[in-house]
Amino acid sequence: MPDIKHALSFDYGIKRIGVAVGQTITGTASPLPPLKAKDGIPNWQEIEKLIKEWKPDILLIGLPLNMDGSESEMSKRARKFANRLHGRFGKPFELVDERLSSEEAKYDFRDQGIYDFGENSVDGMVAKILFEDWCDQQA
Repeated sequence: MPDIKHALSFDYGIKRIGVAVGQTITGTASPLPPLKAKDGIPNWQEIEKLIKEWKPDILLIGLPLNMDGSESEMSKRARKFANRLHGRFGKPFELVDERLSSEEAKYDFRDQGIYDFGENSVDGMVAKILFEDWCDQQA
């Protein structure tokens, strides 16, 4: 990862898209507020604003595979989202397997003593986990 210092990670969804910003030096990420989407289509100006603000070297997009590793309808939509991100902003991207990341996010909240969490906070936490899993794979 010599040229990659910062990344934006996305947990693609039909109604919301979780976002986190991460840095490879520490291998950590921070969740950002989720983006609203209409049938999976985000407000592209909000994403452009995030890219201008955080200046990521790479975009990471969660790939929701079935437990057996096969593609799902959501994986196809996540791939399409990734391709559109790349087409609009010219940033390199990678797809990251996100199986069980939502459950992991809920466990993380419970470990912190948070039991009353809304789905909005889970989206950002999933994006954070995606980044950290990707960093672990790069090491």
